[in-house]
Amino acid sequence: MTMLIGVTAFTVMTTWQRGRGIVTQQRAQDEGSLREFVEHLRECDPPLVRVPGTAVFLNRGKETAPLALRANVDRNHVLHEHVVIVSVETKPVPRVPPAQRLVVDRLGYSDDGITYVSAHFGYMDTQNVPGVLRLLEAAEVERPIDVGNASYFLSTIDLRTGDAPTMARWRKHIFLATSGITADAAEYFSLPRDRTVIMGSVIEV
Repeated sequence: MTMLIGVTAFTVMTTWQRGRGIVTQQRAQDEGSLREFVEHLRECDPPLVRVPGTAVFLNRGKETAPLALRANVDRNHVLHEHVVIVSVETKPVPRVPPAQRLVVDRLGYSDDGITYVSAHFGYMDTQNVPGVLRLLEAAEVERPIDVGNASYFLSTIDLRTGDAPTMARWRKHIFLATSGITADAAEYFSLPRDRTVIMGSVIEV
């Protein structure tokens, strides 16, 4: 019995690791380069319509474009006046002082209203994204940020079983079952639910 439990746990763990690798690779491909996407936005002809307000897109890092931002541009053909892309990084320290909380990058341009922010937290800090943006209000940014009225966009992934020979079908079902438990990102990052939009995409494993 002990051997069976061990084999089962090992199978689930290796299947989950393999599945996450497939999803990460496919997601990075779907997102594409963030800097190339910023260049694409500047070259749009006719230019995108800029709608009033601040839109905050949570992202995994600075290498790729948020899926929600790409979807908003591709489907709605609009861009907010001020776009803030925020990635959250947890440091191996209990707390990060406010003075060291933010690293700001204009992504190469100072006139397009697009700002990237890396928010650093300690493992005992509350990862409050609106609180981070209030620090950003006093920093040098391209356009004013109205935290009280900002809209927040989250990218979600709907995982489905595909026909690609990435792994055995029974392993795919195990991976989808173990990936179904997800945290509430809006609550975790203290986002106001009445101003949070969730935009999803589909990835097949």
